[in-house]
Amino acid sequence: MIWVTMFAAGLLTFLMRLSFIWLFGRLELPGWLMRALSYVPVAVFCAIIFPEVLAPGGELSLAFSNPRLPAAMAAVLVAWKTHNVVWVVTVGMGVLWLLSFWFG
Repeated sequence: MIWVTMFAAGLLTFLMRLSFIWLFGRLELPGWLMRALSYVPVAVFCAIIFPEVLAPGGELSLAFSNPRLPAAMAAVLVAWKTHNVVWVVTVGMGVLWLLSFWFG
């Protein structure tokens, strides 16, 4: 029975994703909707990142002792200057590890 359930879940997931691909391939969306949809990736990224940076333990922590905050600031600065994802990840993680080691 578990295999039937797994197969049905996989099939439903596939059909749901296929429906959007098929729909957007045949349907011309209005310009205002396309502009609105262009903000979705940024909104999702912010919804994932901001809680981890600003409230790592579930409580708001804007102090410098929160190593994620200066690491995120360093990553944003590097992203703004270089536009290179590898450098952003390297600098952000490097600062995070260094400050985590420093603050314990």
